[in-house]
Amino acid sequence: MPTKITAIYENPKSPEEFEAGHHEQIVLAKKIPGVQKVESAKVWPKEDGSATPAYRVLDMYFTDYAAASRAVTTEEAKAFVGKAFELATGGVRLLFTDVEDV
Repeated sequence: MPTKITAIYENPKSPEEFEAGHHEQIVLAKKIPGVQKVESAKVWPKEDGSATPAYRVLDMYFTDYAAASRAVTTEEAKAFVGKAFELATGGVRLLFTDVEDV
């Protein structure tokens, strides 16, 4: 079953600084061995102007769980995670999920 690793970035202290470094984060994600596709999305603001539960998400797709598990042991993944924690001044969560076709 296809697997994706999702980075959920919580609201950063400085959205401008986050955005300035986000392109590099995407470049690093694409270098991770076995990654088939990378998607980035910015969370829409709430209608009432209050803070959203997340600021951005970044999805990295792999053929299966084994491929994703191997990928995270590489130097390329280490560079990606290092940059993620540098950018994520509001916090970040990394999730492995099965991709279900419906």
